[in-house]
This record gives sequence, C-alpha cells and structure tokens, in this order.
Amino acid sequence: MPWLALLVFAVLALAAFALAMHRRARALRKALERLRNDTAARLEDERRQGADAERRRLLDDLHDDIGAKLLNLIHSLERPEQADLVRAVVQDFRDVVSRSHQDACTLLQALGQIREETEARLDACGSRLDWQQSPDTPDPDLDEQQTLHLFRIVREAVTNALRHGHATQVRMRIRAVADELLLDLTDDGPGLPAPGAGAAGRGIAGMRHRARALHGSIGWEAGTLGGTKVILRFPLPAGPLPATTGRV
Repeated sequence: MPWLALLVFAVLALAAFALAMHRRARALRKALERLRNDTAARLEDERRQGADAERRRLLDDLHDDIGAKLLNLIHSLERPEQADLVRAVVQDFRDVVSRSHQDACTLLQALGQIREETEARLDACGSRLDWQQSPDTPDPDLDEQQTLHLFRIVREAVTNALRHGHATQVRMRIRAVADELLLDLTDDGPGLPAPGAGAAGRGIAGMRHRARALHGSIGWEAGTLGGTKVILRFPLPAGPLPATTGRV
C-alpha cells in the first residue's frame, strides 16, 4: 500500500527533523552559555584592570607627593641615623607602590637589589658592608610576597644594626644548605636591646612574622664581630639546588 509507505516516510522525516532541531537547539544553548561566560569573564577582567589602573595611579601620585617630601626631610636631618630611618620609610613606601606592578623576580635578582640598597644605606651612615655570597647560590623564582618578606627582614636587620648597634661594619653571608637558603647578618656594634624593648622589640616581632610567612625561622645570637648576628633560614622553591656544607 503506497499510502502506508508514504506515512512511514513522513513519520521518519519528521523524527529526523525533530532530532536535528533538538541537536541544533542544544548546540545553540551551549554557544549561548559560552558567550555568557566569556562576556562575564571579559567584564570582570575589564573591571579588575580598571581597578588596578586606578590603584596604580593613586599610588604613583602618593609616591610623587609623599616620597618627595620624605626625601626633602632626609636632607634637613643632621644625624645620619635619623636620615637612614627616613630612607627606610621611603623604601617601604616604594615597595607598596611597586607591588601593584612588580615583575617576576628570581632569588639572585632580589639579592642584587638588597645588596645595592644596603650598600647605599651603610655608605650614607659612614659604615661598610662586607657581602659574602656563595658563588653556587641557586636562582629559583620568588613570588611577590616572598620577595617583599626577604627585603623587609634584611632592611629591618640593617636598621637595627645602625640605630641600636651603631655599627660601622655589617657582614652579610648568603648560601644554600641542602634545600634551604641561609642568610646571616652580623654587625660590630654593642648588640641589640633585650627582645621586646621599645621599637627594636616591635621590629623583631615583625621579622619573626615575616620569617614564618616564608615558612622559615629567624634567630639572634652574639656575633663574631662583637655585635649581634641575625640568622634567617627558609626553604627554597622546589628544584635542583646545590648542596653546601658549613656552620652558621
């Protein structure tokens, strides 16, 4: 019966059409979902970039204004220790500004910047830096927070050596021991006040906090130059590290 064959054909054609429309509708829904997600991500990215740009602009304005005033204050101070304290504040402020657009940094790059800053501070106070860095010090990547904590710990240690120790010489030793970085800073002053005493105590508490943030430890002991030795150790990022031996 021809009409039965036509009916079957029509039913099959309608079924095929319905299936095709269902698949097309499903593909369209997926495309719309992707478009919605992409649009939301793009809008969020644009919002974040706009907020970052505004924050950088405000920080740069603050740096140009407050930073200039602090630098003028340095030149008006008579005592080198006071001027060095203001320099440390200026550098801390610059750290806050640079964190908003800081590039990736390796350990050796960070150490190079720390050495340059420390030499400038000590030279301005008539003191000398003896920098002893192992030639096989590894060079893993440091994230922004690790770099900042390392800078702040060393900066506070140098501040204590100058303000409380009245150091004329500071020795900095850096080396890798197994999978840790070992950094010790020794001055030739009379030593720090007792832990917890005044500004030095607050600075020491901050150094301990930053050492813990590095998953490391920090300690103080009598230095071989007659003053105080600050010992910082923290694990380096994963990777092949040269093993060295030596006593702290």
